[in-house]
Amino acid sequence: MDNLQNDYSIIFSHVQKAYGSNVVINDLNLEIKKGERLILLGPSGCGKTTTLRMIAGFEEITKGELYMDGRVVNDIAPGERNIAMVFQSYALFPHLSVWDNITFGLQLQKLPQPEMEKRARMAMEILHLEGYENK
Repeated sequence: MDNLQNDYSIIFSHVQKAYGSNVVINDLNLEIKKGERLILLGPSGCGKTTTLRMIAGFEEITKGELYMDGRVVNDIAPGERNIAMVFQSYALFPHLSVWDNITFGLQLQKLPQPEMEKRARMAMEILHLEGYENK
């Protein structure tokens, strides 16, 4: 595992997620390289969201280890993982503007204003949301 920790930023090693006796994810082994993009596809109920929630720290891992940047994060609080999760539902923060939704996580990190604006502008460009900041 030591060699992989340098090349991979997220590693699931024999991860299981169970709710009581109901095992919903069994023996997940997945390696995501630094800079790599991964798309999880599958039918409703197959474990996509549960897997993402484990990465974010919103779901406890029943068995196995989750490594992030070479460190086991099974017991690391969500706020200490330096990761964000965007939900599929567009109504997550319906009372906030597009700009405020995009900068929400950056504000929680207490980034300097110039850095926050730089990152938010980059996200707006990638998502083709320029001009919708105040909607």
